[in-house]
Amino acid sequence: QVQLVESGGGLVQPGGSLRLSCAASGRTFSKSAMGWFRQAPGKEREFVAAISWSGSSTSYANSVKGRFTISRDNAKNTVFLQMNSLKPEDTAVYYCKFTRGGEEYWGQGTQVTVSS
Repeated sequence: QVQLVESGGGLVQPGGSLRLSCAASGRTFSKSAMGWFRQAPGKEREFVAAISWSGSSTSYANSVKGRFTISRDNAKNTVFLQMNSLKPEDTAVYYCKFTRGGEEYWGQGTQVTVSS
């Protein structure tokens, strides 16, 4: 089992920034791919960003490209999502996801609200 705990969400004005963290515990973090997803009220959960185990490969949804940056610290079993130039449409619950082989785990989510 892998436990994932997200933090760093909150209320921010349009144009502001937030940094989300996702800390993993339990089984080893090793060789895992990590991702961030989000779900707005009344909408399907959608992909935001992903990062490979080494951090050498990243991918982003078009809607966040150039504004969000995913990174990871394997020594601390933590993945981050730096969110800049936030827009009201970024409002959602943000979830991190751990993937390794056939294993898949999700965190409980952290709320991000972008509003003036």
